[in-house]
Amino acid sequence: MAGAIMLQGTGSDVGKSVLVAGLCRVLANRGLTVRPFKPQNMSNNAAVTADGGEIGRAQALQAIACRVPAHTDMNPVLLKPQADRTAQLVVHGQVRGTLGSGSFRTARAPLLDAVLASYRRLRTEADIVVVEGAGSPAEINLRAGDIANMGFARAAGVPVLLVGDIDRGGVIAAIVGTRTVIDPEDAAMIRGFIINKFRGDPALFEDGYRQIEQLAGWRGFGVVPWLHQTARLPSEDAVVLERPAADGAARLLVACPVLPRIANFDDLDPLKLEPAIGVTMVPPGRPIPAEAALIILPGSKATIADLAALRAEGWDIDILAHHRRGGAILGLCGGYQMLGRRIADPDGIEGAAGAVDGLGLLDIETMLSPQKALRQVSGTALGARFDGYEMHMGETGGADTARPLVRFDDGRQDGAVSADGRVLGTYVHGLLADPRQRGALLARIGAPGGGRDYHAAVDAALDGIAAALEAHLDIDAIIALATETLPSPGDCN
Repeated sequence: MAGAIMLQGTGSDVGKSVLVAGLCRVLANRGLTVRPFKPQNMSNNAAVTADGGEIGRAQALQAIACRVPAHTDMNPVLLKPQADRTAQLVVHGQVRGTLGSGSFRTARAPLLDAVLASYRRLRTEADIVVVEGAGSPAEINLRAGDIANMGFARAAGVPVLLVGDIDRGGVIAAIVGTRTVIDPEDAAMIRGFIINKFRGDPALFEDGYRQIEQLAGWRGFGVVPWLHQTARLPSEDAVVLERPAADGAARLLVACPVLPRIANFDDLDPLKLEPAIGVTMVPPGRPIPAEAALIILPGSKATIADLAALRAEGWDIDILAHHRRGGAILGLCGGYQMLGRRIADPDGIEGAAGAVDGLGLLDIETMLSPQKALRQVSGTALGARFDGYEMHMGETGGADTARPLVRFDDGRQDGAVSADGRVLGTYVHGLLADPRQRGALLARIGAPGGGRDYHAAVDAALDGIAAALEAHLDIDAIIALATETLPSPGDCN
């Protein structure tokens, strides 16, 4: 068996990433060798792969669903938005440069060769490759030079299923309208549709389902219900942060300001497993709650720009007041850099060359540099074991690094702890996923916790989603479609 299937959407945030992850787990549970693939992604939530590169967080989750290590071939082109309408371009896991807001259209077409090279390699090692599109093929203004949706599907000969989100309304128009506006040769690549995020009795949509089949000329492959297990999965897109929520019944509150270029905010997800903790993502325009027991400054794709945004919101005043009241603060990656006395960018990595004052809560200084640290790491912190990864540009030193937060197994040290022990910082991502490490941090603010395994919770959520897809999608028909005669990997051009 050798084949591929691609899920594209009628728009962004219709649930493609979750459906691909769930379908990967379904196929893996059936004994197939499966690989996820996304030709082009745009996200500041990324993961470090075993081969020493970075890919979008969703593809790392999909690799978990396949029960295989994440690899850079799973997401060969990654765009990471940063300051001044620019984005960092990552190809095959490594930084290739920076693109302006209008330059990617001309730069992307030559990247198709890199995309197809990764796809060929995955095809040779898998029974089925499950491909995720980006945005929507209905964005016909972006069709020329496209490598993310129909440009890839037609180059690689991969059949497409179109995903529509019924929860946002207008799903009939979204699917039928896609057929209307796209090129007929693109439309021929779409072999069916999936209705996603349905609440209630699917029988109530039976007439609408048949009308889509009639008007679009595509068969339906099923109606997927609202998947509550999705809440237990790491989120890739910052759009979820526009809907902040906290558990008001929780005894202790952890607050995290939502910075414009926030990155790897899934670092906080394990805290949501803790019944004694409520996590609130503080949006612009609101103060950091004074009752917070712990403030976490998250990663950032543009530390200096986000530090300026933090000050513009007045959050620096809230953070300093929190510290004066005896509160605890944890800085992760870019947030760690902000806690220091100074951040210098002599090479203009993030924009104009220069230096800015930090919050001054740690006696450290950071020098940004073009070299990017990308590695999986393990060690101890706060007296407990952890496994995580580094993904940063810059080196940090100063008096407080003599009290490192982290000691790696290879003998290196990382991070800093203030003299009063209430301000902590590190470059390590994924620190709180380990229940022992999470429990050690919560003990510092007087909270019980650390009993639940975050990785096990994610895996259980994937199994729950897979069970729902088995029940509501025609999986046998999807497998048959994926394994129709396709070009051999060497024929992709």
